[in-house]
Amino acid sequence: MSVLLALGSALLFGSMTVALRPAMARGDDPLLGALLTVLTALAVALAAAIVVGRWDIAGTWPFLLAGVLGPGLSQLLFTFAVRDAGPSRTSATVGMAPLFAVLFAVVLLGEPVVAGIVAGAVLIVSGGILLAGERGRPAHVKATGLVLALAAALVFALRDTFVRWLSVDTGVSPALATLATLTSGALTILVVLLVARRPLSLRAIPAYVPAGLLFGLSYVCLFEAFYRGRLSVVSPLVATESLWGVGLSAVFLRRHELVGPRLAAGAALVVAGGVLIGVFR
Repeated sequence: MSVLLALGSALLFGSMTVALRPAMARGDDPLLGALLTVLTALAVALAAAIVVGRWDIAGTWPFLLAGVLGPGLSQLLFTFAVRDAGPSRTSATVGMAPLFAVLFAVVLLGEPVVAGIVAGAVLIVSGGILLAGERGRPAHVKATGLVLALAAALVFALRDTFVRWLSVDTGVSPALATLATLTSGALTILVVLLVARRPLSLRAIPAYVPAGLLFGLSYVCLFEAFYRGRLSVVSPLVATESLWGVGLSAVFLRRHELVGPRLAAGAALVVAGGVLIGVFR
């Protein structure tokens, strides 16, 4: 079940990445875009928590801390990366998160080193490197965007490690943990926006609703996966969002993203790594 949930989270996250691009084409402030995306995702998490109906509020505070990392800091970095590098290249670079996550899982959580999982993670990371290192990128792809995406990958890995550690021994349901994390993430982005003295307007929220809905569903699946599976298994599978980000960009943003053979080859490596991890889970 954890494998299916992780792959579902990857599909939804990759779709969210593509949905962000037309929303941001309006010229909105990326800080505002990040906030509106997370606020919509928060509504999805609230609905899931209401359906589950387990409200252990006192136990949610560690997940509030996790939310500062992701989606707080991570979504800020990710949104700026999509603006500066485009959705397909951002997805590809963020796909390198398993390199950090597997290392954290072994060093910090004491998870076993299994050859098949490590090999799968290596394939996924190799695909990300191949994609990020392409030449002849479109003019809109900036190196700063790829650096921001790599920073987001590191934050994603830290968040995943923290959430997996918390999920091992907690009475908080995955739905409520998701709600707590998204709540503190939204507050973190709001604080950054206010400190930066950026204009705050909710008029643009309809443009970010599709991305926010996909993001919220992705988070629900992600937390359900972490409650059921090891970090070294879940994180590399979630990184297959690179495949979906590249593939959906090729379908819906063909003229803008210019998805070529190198991107396709990198996506193939990501898929191979996900399959390998699924076999050796």
